[in-house]
Amino acid sequence: MQIESGKLYLIPTMLGDNEPMQVLPLSVQTTVMGLQHFFVENEKSARKFIKAIAPQKSQSDLILFTLNKYTELNESRAFLELCGKGVSIGLLSEAGTPAIADPGANIVMMAHEKNIKVIPLVGPSSIVLAMMSSGLNGQNFAFNGYLPIESNARRTAIKDYEKLSKLKNQAQIFIETPYRNNQLLEEFKKTLHENTYLCIAAELTLESEYIKTLQIKDWKRQETNLHKKPAIFILQGF
Repeated sequence: MQIESGKLYLIPTMLGDNEPMQVLPLSVQTTVMGLQHFFVENEKSARKFIKAIAPQKSQSDLILFTLNKYTELNESRAFLELCGKGVSIGLLSEAGTPAIADPGANIVMMAHEKNIKVIPLVGPSSIVLAMMSSGLNGQNFAFNGYLPIESNARRTAIKDYEKLSKLKNQAQIFIETPYRNNQLLEEFKKTLHENTYLCIAAELTLESEYIKTLQIKDWKRQETNLHKKPAIFILQGF
């Protein structure tokens, strides 16, 4: 009898220290309950999440494969081959949605190459939540990840993205390492045109959630401390 192939489930997590069921649908809990094998970025935080969403699940039965910059693709491929033996595997995000500004895209591509069914589960994406709540162009936007760290290169990139935003009527989305948020905001204030809009969406889904869209001339009058707060920045020129 032919063994039914296992599936790859893309499992979202919380964006912060929420109760899981405040921000995740029941389908995520049900899926985690049914799996023993997971790709994870950090074993400690993965176990903490699994314990929070499925407290009755045995931690000793979990089989976790760590994805990081040292992971060899062949090792990941070998773990994924368990799907051919009927074992389903979860790809667990560290925060938010897997493979979107988050490791795991290589695993998903391998699954497609091996004809393994990929099942994305619903959960919070800071990029989507920020775009939804910004008031900027949700019909045309681009996620650009991190800007350059070096000051001159960063300033040039900001100006180029502002021009592109005006040319295409396209919102431009960025992330930053949380401890550099305040420096990035100051760079936006100094570099962008005073009529350009900037949305800052920080600590999304948490009690301390902060979302505000203003023109740069108005941001210059604001006292805003984003230090060590996970944030999304969206600019749009008109």
